[in-house]
Amino acid sequence: MEKEELMKLKTQLETERAKIADGLSHIERDNLNRSQRDAAGDLSGYAFHMADMATDNFDREFSLDLASNEQVLLNRIDEALKKIQDGSYGVCENCTKPISFKRLKAVPYAKLCIKCKEDEEKNVRRQD
Repeated sequence: MEKEELMKLKTQLETERAKIADGLSHIERDNLNRSQRDAAGDLSGYAFHMADMATDNFDREFSLDLASNEQVLLNRIDEALKKIQDGSYGVCENCTKPISFKRLKAVPYAKLCIKCKEDEEKNVRRQD
């Protein structure tokens, strides 16, 4: 891979990392660091209605799932940036062949080449 292409991908990874980190801090600030009463906007001393509690729990669970998925993506981006530093970026972890620039441009944190990823997805579908 050309050095210029590698720098473009590194910039893309860093930009994506910053967006995800900002999104995670937003989720944490708006949902996870507040009590149920604060999240619902309930300032009274009265008990919660069951439906309100269910809605609040659903929202909180949804936010936790979203934060979990974003954290996984953030970890994959960090792995890709580390690989750029150590010179192993752009190599399929399965077959050790180069991952195409076109694929890396679309998914800069890709660990597998197109063929290995397709094979992996076929195997997952067969197991279901």
